[in-house]
Amino acid sequence: MSASSPRPGYAADVGGTLPIARDGAPASLEANAPARPTTTLEGSLERITFTNEEAAWSVVRVAISGRKDPITAVGNLLGVQPGESLRLTGWWVQDRKYGEQFRVVSFATVKPATLVGIEKYLGSGLVKGVGPAMAKRLVQHFGMETLDIIDSKPERLAEVKGFGAKRRKLLVETWAEQRDIRQVMVFLQTHQVPASFAVKVYKQYGAQAISVVQENPYRLAIDVYGIGFRTADRIAQSLGVPTHSPKRAEAGVLHVLREFSEEGHLYAPRDKLTARTVEMLEVTPELVEAAITRLGAAEYLTVEGASALAHPRPEDACEAVYLKALHVSEVGVANLLKALAAWPGRPLEVDVERAISWFEGRQGLTLAPEQKEAVRQAMVAKVLVITGGPGTGKTTLVNAILSILEKKGRRILLSAPTGRAAKRMGEATGREAETIHRLLEYNPRTHSFQRDRNNPLEADVLVLDEVSMVDTVLMLNVLKALPPHCQLLLVGDVDQLPSVGPGSVLQDIIASGHVPVVRLKHIFRQAQASLIITNAHRINQGEMPQVPAADALADFYFVEKEEPEAILATLKTLVKERIPRRFGLHPVDEVQVLVPMNRGLIGTASLNVALQEHLNPTGEELARGNRTFRVGDKVMQVRNNYELGVFNGDIGRVEAIDKEEQSLVARFDGRPVEYTWSDLDELVLAYATSVHKSQGSEYPCVVLPLHTQHFTLLQRNLLYTGVTRGKKLVVLVGSKKALGIAVRNGETQKRFTRLAARLRD
Repeated sequence: MSASSPRPGYAADVGGTLPIARDGAPASLEANAPARPTTTLEGSLERITFTNEEAAWSVVRVAISGRKDPITAVGNLLGVQPGESLRLTGWWVQDRKYGEQFRVVSFATVKPATLVGIEKYLGSGLVKGVGPAMAKRLVQHFGMETLDIIDSKPERLAEVKGFGAKRRKLLVETWAEQRDIRQVMVFLQTHQVPASFAVKVYKQYGAQAISVVQENPYRLAIDVYGIGFRTADRIAQSLGVPTHSPKRAEAGVLHVLREFSEEGHLYAPRDKLTARTVEMLEVTPELVEAAITRLGAAEYLTVEGASALAHPRPEDACEAVYLKALHVSEVGVANLLKALAAWPGRPLEVDVERAISWFEGRQGLTLAPEQKEAVRQAMVAKVLVITGGPGTGKTTLVNAILSILEKKGRRILLSAPTGRAAKRMGEATGREAETIHRLLEYNPRTHSFQRDRNNPLEADVLVLDEVSMVDTVLMLNVLKALPPHCQLLLVGDVDQLPSVGPGSVLQDIIASGHVPVVRLKHIFRQAQASLIITNAHRINQGEMPQVPAADALADFYFVEKEEPEAILATLKTLVKERIPRRFGLHPVDEVQVLVPMNRGLIGTASLNVALQEHLNPTGEELARGNRTFRVGDKVMQVRNNYELGVFNGDIGRVEAIDKEEQSLVARFDGRPVEYTWSDLDELVLAYATSVHKSQGSEYPCVVLPLHTQHFTLLQRNLLYTGVTRGKKLVVLVGSKKALGIAVRNGETQKRFTRLAARLRD
């Protein structure tokens, strides 16, 4: 059998054949399709337009011999890459919206049979050490033998100019690594897992990958970032795991509990957990209840009744089911915070009134009565919460407290959840501030903090800013690192969105009444001149924002547009032309589009593609699935990666792309970070980002689209958070109806937590 003619149902690969999945489209699209004659096409994959890896569904453009323009092919095209030669089997369909498409029901990756095919294959980025230019040289020198030379006689690569020892070594290692993971890739693709995950699975489990997955495929959903429960369940089904298997029920319960935690909850009421799991797995409630009981006995989760609390509220009158780690975190935060507040140390000896006068004279200002009261409390309280909106003097108050405590010889540490928040805190106070992870000395090798009960921080005072962003697990680690005598000042805006992680720490601490709270409400005169600050407070009070005339010079505007298409067109013009021209702000570095949700024409996904084409349309680029990165792109890290030192929500710019090594370098806060191919799924375009991801950040300009298609997320605290991210300019673009819904909707989803109740106990 020739290399260009693989057996039906198999994809020829350099060095062997790969069995592939046969079902070409999601069942909902093709399951009931009538039998019809199929057509086979061969061509070169030019680009991937869209891919949904979880659903194993792609839209690609393929150049077919004899056709002037590339065709659009749709279906299950797992793991294909630009440059590959494909044999597609399926039929033509006429889509009402997108026109003629080829619906793929099976495909084969064909070993390139022509010089052009070999050149495209090698230059596609599949093989590290070889880019388009080097691929051309190799093919010109070795012709049709090129792949055989790489496979069996790599020393001959030295015959090609520019192919030095380093490049040869890289190519040989990559080629060998591909052989090592081929079995894993074959196994996963057979079970409809995208090839892009093969390397991650291999890195996670090594040579045991296949046996681990065969023994318990549900481990993939826990251990490998990007593989969800449904993919793991699909593998389990194809391996013969029954739908009513106890193992499947247990995996489903844990998955649903993780979904609750991703929604911000610390626990799930048992009845809600059971109902959601039953619906997802399509099994009986008895099977799920038994799984919950077994998981509790095995200490994977904790089931806690309302009787565990001394003074339960009505909403606590349920059986609460926690993931074990979250229960430990919530109980730990409550116990440590109570112990810290109750520590019987000697109070600081200070003449508070004299100290306040000293600070006021030094700074040439007069503190407001509520600020003075806060200073008095800070001199005696072991734990103190300071909360308030923009323009209420939080920074001045913190500076007053720090100045007085420093004068008394206190050792003070400043920290915030993110690098950007820590940087702002340092600039505002004139003192060094660190991220919580850096402060606690996180070790990426052991995935643990070096600062803990046995190695506490050397401090008398810790000031923690942007506490609304701090989730329960992180707060536990902060409290574990505090020595018993340390004073804790918690600063934040309780009216902002709660943390992305589970819990509502700041809200719960305030609601408990267990520690003193200072609420700053007075808006200072200089702040009243800003419409951003004025309107942020109006929104927070359920009032519509004040809108200046279109030709007035202000820092807050509302551009009324009704249709999503008009909003998109206006956004593009504002970002690239009107804002830079009128306010002198850079369209990429200083303008940030914030969006309530990810889906839809004016969701983050579509907006990022549109703004990338509008602001950075050309240049060196690298494709990863349906995402294309170009030099100069604004990008965001979407999960904590301690090895790279970048964290969820960090924004940077792409400054270099290496097609041969399939990597890119992005600069975050002046520090270059290199992303390999397997890390790129943690990076997304960031011309537009969600309001949730913007927490703790400030931008010179914020542009915020609002439309009723965002209905489920049109909430007051989300709009308030988005508006307060803008320092110099905020522009809302959308319909008055959507704006009114957001302003009036003060009812936010209550998170399931028991921290406030535990603190009251």
